Amino acid sequence: MSDTPFGFGLPPEEPEDGDEGKKKDPQSGGGQGPANPFGFGGLPGAGGFGAPGADNPLAAMFGSLNPNDLGAAFQQLGQMLSYEGGPVNWDMAKQIARQTVAQGTADGVKDASVGPSERTAVQEAVRLADLWLDDATSLPSGAGTAVAWSRAEWVEATLPAWKELVDPVAERVGAAMGDVLPEEMQAMAGPLIGMMRSMGGAMFGSQIGQAVGVLAGEVVGSTDIGLPLGPAGRAALLPVNIEAFGKDLGVTKDEVRLYLALREAAHQRLFAHVPWLRSHLFGAVEGYARGIKVDTAKLEDVVGQFDPQNPEQLQDALQQGMFQPEDTPAQKAALARLETALALVEGWVDAVVHAAAKPRLSSADALRETLRRRRASGGPAEQTFATLIGLELRPRRLRDASRLWASLTDARGVDGRDALWAHPDMLPTASDLDDPDGFVHREQLDFSELDKMLGEAASGGSGDRPNLKKDDSGTDSKDDDTE
Repeated sequence: MSDTPFGFGLPPEEPEDGDEGKKKDPQSGGGQGPANPFGFGGLPGAGGFGAPGADNPLAAMFGSLNPNDLGAAFQQLGQMLSYEGGPVNWDMAKQIARQTVAQGTADGVKDASVGPSERTAVQEAVRLADLWLDDATSLPSGAGTAVAWSRAEWVEATLPAWKELVDPVAERVGAAMGDVLPEEMQAMAGPLIGMMRSMGGAMFGSQIGQAVGVLAGEVVGSTDIGLPLGPAGRAALLPVNIEAFGKDLGVTKDEVRLYLALREAAHQRLFAHVPWLRSHLFGAVEGYARGIKVDTAKLEDVVGQFDPQNPEQLQDALQQGMFQPEDTPAQKAALARLETALALVEGWVDAVVHAAAKPRLSSADALRETLRRRRASGGPAEQTFATLIGLELRPRRLRDASRLWASLTDARGVDGRDALWAHPDMLPTASDLDDPDGFVHREQLDFSELDKMLGEAASGGSGDRPNLKKDDSGTDSKDDDTE
């Protein structure tokens, strides 16, 4: 699994097809040979440019040209280089993701439109899941609607969220391309820099499109990776992937669907009623992007020697580690914040769903363990974040978070546990996951009065200042007397 963003920084891997005596020739575009005149080699990570097959439009574009196709190929290349829509060519990303989905998964399962019976089954499962969750959490339902998506529909619905996640990282890389030259030279080199940015956008778009397309063949809902990727208030399940997920489990299809509906509905409640959570998670990704360090010396060399007729030169520079995460306290803090927040989200969902499912589904324990092992062995979240920002989620943190939430339920009840989501400063930290008992029995501040005071101050209110003091339970309470 890649530990660098978008696969940057690692050389091409050795071939794994048994041809041990050969290596990829960097001058032939990742081993594609003369059949690939533009030299787009295989970027490590999500597929790359050099991967053959119909699911790779760039390889298909240049892999086996004949004179009749040459004009069309150049036209498509021109469209790619003329893209000016931002740091990522999202048109290309969408096209590649859709084509990847159309090819089907490794086991030969093809995408298909969702039929009326499957849509009805999903709607009923989410409706029942919401009823069961009412006993397991104090957060009300967050799913205004329930929908059944095909893989292609998942791609379409989640692309806006991917754009929000990926653009900060790509923007940091793209900005560096215009900063390496002296100001007096930037005007002269403008067309060249623009071409490099367009190609960089295409490279980002290709990798992101491939990653999203592969992910669409694995996810079972809109919140599988712990982030709200779909539209707010819309619980979504993918019937074709649910069927593949439960194929060899020995559990009825209805129970598998209902258990996964519980997880989707629980995520929806959390993201709908904890308004700061989404921005907290996405902000951690953006914080990481701000810390990406660009090797300006190497980039200056590439810009100075860049040959428009040899675009593989830019890709070689990318593969040789031009863009690397900067090992700074701020960078580490951003990754730690994201990792801990995702662990808390997934741990809470795991604990709440188990409480709702255990008394009602005989397969609850088996399905819970299957999902945990899926994550531990590198499920969608692991692969996505390793490709996106070099973050590998630690399964141990997820189990620790689940145990902590369960202990909080025993000690403080459902209401006391869920009240911790009222403010980010009330949540457990990474160190608290190492000492859950210490956190469970620690005095907790009540931020409701502080929020009320801040709200009154912002609106110009002139109420008496409340006096906060500890009550016998260790919780702040308001004294009616003013100072």
